[in-house]
Amino acid sequence: QQEKEDLQGKLKLREHLSQTAGKSEATPAPSKNIDLEMKQLQSKLKNSNNEITKQSTTIKSLKNEVQQKEEQIRELQAKISRLERDLNMKRHLIEDLRSRLKAYQENEKACTETLDSLERKLKSLNEDCSYKKASIDSLKQRLNVATKEKSHYEQMYHKTKDELEKKDVKLSNLESKMTETEHVMTELETAASQQLHGLAKQSGQALETIQKKLLLANDRVEEFMTFVKALSTELQHSIQELRIKIKQAKKKEEARAHKKGLSQESILLAASILNVSTTDVEEILEVEDDEETAKTKMESEKDKEWLHKIQKLLEAQFPFATYLMDAVLEKLNEKKKLVEEYSSLMKRIA
Repeated sequence: QQEKEDLQGKLKLREHLSQTAGKSEATPAPSKNIDLEMKQLQSKLKNSNNEITKQSTTIKSLKNEVQQKEEQIRELQAKISRLERDLNMKRHLIEDLRSRLKAYQENEKACTETLDSLERKLKSLNEDCSYKKASIDSLKQRLNVATKEKSHYEQMYHKTKDELEKKDVKLSNLESKMTETEHVMTELETAASQQLHGLAKQSGQALETIQKKLLLANDRVEEFMTFVKALSTELQHSIQELRIKIKQAKKKEEARAHKKGLSQESILLAASILNVSTTDVEEILEVEDDEETAKTKMESEKDKEWLHKIQKLLEAQFPFATYLMDAVLEKLNEKKKLVEEYSSLMKRIA
């Protein structure tokens, strides 16, 4: 613009000089030079105008670019603010998840300690069972010994009885021949009867001792059966509690999945597609509850059958320890699997 103004000033000066030269009637040669110079100046002025036009166009394009850049900067600033908000929300979420993870870890630690305690109790119960089994075997051996002693005493009694009968025969044969020895024979019979009474008394005492031992053995057997029944019932209750916990965890997981995957709009859309009401759609989604009820009923029946099996084993004839141990181990393995399933569910929910 300054160059344009200078050129316009020079052009005006040249025009003024040309007019002054025309009035004074100067020579034609200088006028030609002035016209030539004026043309040059006009061409320069035109070039400068073109240049100014180009510069103004460039300035406008640059202004447009600046505006675009400013809009981009504003958009980027808005995006940065949104990202900062998202980042803050994610930080809060991470802190919340860390606190939950810590709580779940503490809960898992408590469950692990409880499981260890139960395993120790089970180990002690197994040791107690083995000790009682050894006691029962010892009582069986004592009973066998007492039975042998009883048979021995019975043999002695029968032998003595046979001897007495023989003596009676001899005495009857000798009565006619040895009337003078009746008094002596009477004394012998008295002594023999006393001896028989003594032997019978000893046999009765031995039988009472054996009966007492049998009663004690029966009491121990009944106590052992009571313990096995209580252990079976407690194991069944523990498994039922684990199943209830697993069902609750599954319901939580399914509720979380439904919250994430289903919404009211999804239910309405499914109802419109199937041409049914939203209540029907919810009933269709809740069919699994009936299946879960049937499964629970079947598990309850299996538990009853298992308890009935334990009762039959306890009432069965010896030996039954191996079958009883297999049945208890079967239930313990089921409990172990349920514990593992519950732990995995709790980890997924966390």
